[in-house]
Amino acid sequence: MPSIHWPHAPEHRLSERGTYLVTAATYQKRHHFEGSQRLEVLHRGLLSVANEFDWHLEAWAVFSNHYHFIGHSPGSSESLRPMLAKLHEQTAKWVNRLDETPGRKVWHNFRETLLTHERSYLARLNYVHRNAVKHGLVLTASAYPWCSAGWFERTASQAQVKTVYSFRTDRLNVGDDFTPSQDW
Repeated sequence: MPSIHWPHAPEHRLSERGTYLVTAATYQKRHHFEGSQRLEVLHRGLLSVANEFDWHLEAWAVFSNHYHFIGHSPGSSESLRPMLAKLHEQTAKWVNRLDETPGRKVWHNFRETLLTHERSYLARLNYVHRNAVKHGLVLTASAYPWCSAGWFERTASQAQVKTVYSFRTDRLNVGDDFTPSQDW
C-alpha cells in the first residue's frame, strides 16, 4: 500500500509577488504575549522585521496568542518564511528569558493567503484593522494600540477609511479561532 502524504502544516507556495494575508499562532494557542509589555515587543518586532525584509504592511493586529497582517511582498514572496522565522526566533527567546523557560516552543506555524481580488483584499483589510473589536477587546478598533486601525484612520483619506470599513467581513474564511487574553 503506498504511503499517503499527510501534511502537518499548511503548504506554503511562496513564489509569487503579491499581497498576502498572514496569520501566525503561538503553540497550543498559549498566551505568551499577555500584557502590554509583551504585546509591545511583539508588535515592534513585527513592524521591524517587515521593514528589514522590505515587506510593506497595510494592516496588522497583534494579540497574546496570534497575529495577522496584510503585506505586499518585495519581488517574490520567498522572503516571508525567513522574515517570520527571524521574528519568531527573536520573540521566543525573549519571552522564554522572561519566563525562565529556555527552549520552550513558543510559535506553532503560519498561514498565508495570496489576495488576488480587490473586493477580497478590501474586506480582509477591514477584518485585520478591526480584529480587536471582533475579539471583544475594544469597542472601536483605533482604541487597541497593537493594531493598524489608528494609523490607518490618521493617514488615509476619509473616503478610503469609509470604503475599507464598508466591506463586510462576516462571510470571510479567515482562520481565526483564537481567544486572545483580555489582559493588555
